[in-house]
Amino acid sequence: MKRIGFLIEEITDLNNLYNAFYKACKGKKNNLEVLHYKNNLYNNLKILQNEISTGEVNVGNYKYFTIYEPKKRLICAASFPERVLHHAIMNVCHKYFENQQIEESYATRVNKGTYKAIAKAKFYSKHNQFYLKLDIRKYFDSISHTILKQKLETVFKDPMLLLIFDSIINSYQKQNGIGLPIGNLTSQYFANFYLSKLDRYIKKYLKIKPYVRYMDDMVVWDSNPKQLTKICEILELYLNKELNLNLKIKYINTSKHGLNFLSYRIFSNRVELQQKAKKRFIKKIKFYEAQLKNNLFSQLDYQQHVTPLIAFTKHASSKGFRKKVFLT
Repeated sequence: MKRIGFLIEEITDLNNLYNAFYKACKGKKNNLEVLHYKNNLYNNLKILQNEISTGEVNVGNYKYFTIYEPKKRLICAASFPERVLHHAIMNVCHKYFENQQIEESYATRVNKGTYKAIAKAKFYSKHNQFYLKLDIRKYFDSISHTILKQKLETVFKDPMLLLIFDSIINSYQKQNGIGLPIGNLTSQYFANFYLSKLDRYIKKYLKIKPYVRYMDDMVVWDSNPKQLTKICEILELYLNKELNLNLKIKYINTSKHGLNFLSYRIFSNRVELQQKAKKRFIKKIKFYEAQLKNNLFSQLDYQQHVTPLIAFTKHASSKGFRKKVFLT
């Protein structure tokens, strides 16, 4: 496959940088760091333009905080100028990362996402008796810088862009030369791209059709559990040998028993919410109701927070559950 070059000029174009700024602003317009950057916007974008042109980007200025839903994770929030940088790069490079993805990869992609992954998983569960569920142990914290950089060099050939990629990758490590920060736009692209070679191995060499991947959550379906056992052994070896990754979850079950995937429980004829998803929903709804009651939320704030929660439940058989929550 022909490598892509000469992208720096497009990335440093002022129109692209302005676009990157407005994308980075989304949901943060009243943030003090954003307002400070905006007050001297043209000069700040010219500084960023020069940094990208020379490859001397200022990265690694992270703020760390812990979230506990849906599970405990350390989040690394890049500084606002870094977020503008990330958007500027991915505005241009998005299509080249997208070209590396297969149809069955659903995370952080336009016209894909959680709900389409659920719909496809339900379809495969309806037409296959067994499934194999796989999940990589501490995925973001286990990504090899060396392997990632080598993979990026197979797609991009622009030395300056590769230098910037290296700087972003090197700005964080969980241990020596390993790990990506959860929270960066670039991390989402890199992590999804990192497993694209596995996707092609599954589709091209193993000839597996019923397959869905959402970042590091993977499911394979088949009518023969022995075949799935063999596939599991092959994929575990491949992940370890080629990508330096280890599996956390690997189990085979019947489709009629139900598949836990992306906070839903999927059957051949219906989709339900997992119990832990129900508990999160109740906890968040009660919290938002308290914020509204104590005048810490306006009615609009409340609506903006609750609407996506309700939308999430509507993709499952949950009408009775929602009714019960709002009546208690």
